Amino acid sequence: MNSPEQSPLGKASPYADQYDATLLFPIARADKRAEIGADGKTPFFGADLWTAYELSWLNPRGKPQVALVQFTIPCETPNIVESKSFKLYLGSFTNTKFDSVDDVRARLRADISEAVWRGSATPAMVGVRVLLPEQFDQQPIHELDGLSLDRLDLECTQYQPDPSLLTAAFDESPVTEVLTSDLLKSNCLVTGQPDWGSVQISYSGPQIDQAGLLQYIVSFRNHNEFHEQCVERIFMDIWRHCRPVKLTVYARYTRRGGLDINPWRTSHPGAVPANVRTARQ
Repeated sequence: MNSPEQSPLGKASPYADQYDATLLFPIARADKRAEIGADGKTPFFGADLWTAYELSWLNPRGKPQVALVQFTIPCETPNIVESKSFKLYLGSFTNTKFDSVDDVRARLRADISEAVWRGSATPAMVGVRVLLPEQFDQQPIHELDGLSLDRLDLECTQYQPDPSLLTAAFDESPVTEVLTSDLLKSNCLVTGQPDWGSVQISYSGPQIDQAGLLQYIVSFRNHNEFHEQCVERIFMDIWRHCRPVKLTVYARYTRRGGLDINPWRTSHPGAVPANVRTARQ
């Protein structure tokens, strides 16, 4: 299976403008999940919500068309798609003629599905929603709902993930809370370039110490890992150290290369969050 170091990240890459599905570069989820003890049967469900802001193709008469695209990729897929390869793939539509937007949608669904399910004995299709210009004005901006941890005035000294910062009141009555922070930052696993995000943590169970949780979120500041891997690490650390009955971790990262990636992981089945972007996205 491909490794991150073999991907187009950090390398000069020619930009193809004719459709080419081979540009997609899948990377197995398994190795990073093994690091956090989530290999085998994971304790979470969820999906990765991608938004592509830079898709264009030609209609049969050669006139350019533009659209936004929202992808829903189940976290049960064995692979993620490396984001630069995703961008190169989308760019390859630029000078390619398609008969209709339905043909574009079908091509996107087939190619992304093949990449993320590659190697699986039970492949399935990913969700693809194409938004045309007449729908652009209907796309809302909304911040993550919840109580902001960023209101806390505290000292932060750890800038690598430190789960020992997480504590909970196990001897008190359980609570249900939704907590948010805009201070999530990590770095690309390969290039070290910064990834900025907001995170929402919803849980039921022993009350989590909010100061420690914010310090824990800040501790990702110098950590090198892909978005999906960071969110799964956050989920697993809270799950183990705070022992909630229910837990959901949802992060929305700012876009890079015309793409944003928004991982959502939850301990219990539920509706996928609406793909509503934050102001920073």
